[in-house]
Amino acid sequence: MSGDDLSNRIEVALEKSLARAIGPSAPPRLGAAFTHSVFPAGQRIRPRLTLAVALACGDDQPLMSNAAAAAIELLHCASLVHDDMPCFDNADIRRGKPSVHTAYGEPLALLAGDGLIVLAFETVALAAVSDPLRSASISLIIARAVGMPHGIVAGQGWESETAPDIGLYQRAKTGALFSGAAMAGAASAGHAAEPWAMLGYKLGEAYQVADDIRDVMCSPADIGKPVGQDKALGRPNAVQEFGVRGAAQKLSALVEETVESVPDCIGGAVLKAQIRAQASRFLPKEAVQHAA
Repeated sequence: MSGDDLSNRIEVALEKSLARAIGPSAPPRLGAAFTHSVFPAGQRIRPRLTLAVALACGDDQPLMSNAAAAAIELLHCASLVHDDMPCFDNADIRRGKPSVHTAYGEPLALLAGDGLIVLAFETVALAAVSDPLRSASISLIIARAVGMPHGIVAGQGWESETAPDIGLYQRAKTGALFSGAAMAGAASAGHAAEPWAMLGYKLGEAYQVADDIRDVMCSPADIGKPVGQDKALGRPNAVQEFGVRGAAQKLSALVEETVESVPDCIGGAVLKAQIRAQASRFLPKEAVQHAA
């Protein structure tokens, strides 16, 4: 299946989910904030991972894998809405447009983030008509990827600690939802989810290193959000720790570790090729030369 096919599946699934939450009986401005949070598309890296893993495992129930992918992206979008708010990063732009609290105010941004979390679980619950056990498994996977003690909520919480455990912070902040995305893909296809956890964590770590590089080397216009945030907020950054060359080399090593972590499956070779192809898009052009 081509990248365009995956993108189409994700966008259609997200549109169907939002259609249930937005309508004549819904508060119009909150509905608009929902739409602003989810569209237009970002890179959709996490739901693409969900579908790629599902396909590698056979993808025998696309209704389930589409729901899992949509839920993962809704949760990611919710985290961005909350992360951008003044009480956290106070970011004015996201994906090249005003962040939700900038466009609609803090109260509606808070509600939009909360509502997207609920909508994610509703989306998975409605897919239970296809397979109740798989739906329950996916619900548990994404709950753990988002909540306490190891999900993205915990990752946000570590930023409020005076002496955070850097390993636990980075694993929760970025790795948890990547791991959940991979595991949800496997579960949606009826495969054991746990063997896919490490792939997600490794890919999440690679993405975090790439994001650290972009935060240092790119402009807001390049990446559609503020830059220099790590230094301004005193957060760990791979470039500050290893230098640009060291961070780029670490990224390349993590991508190969991700590929090696792919469990045995019918679509393993294709998935490994997809991981390498997608990972090549992580690194800013200015940093590519440093990876050699």
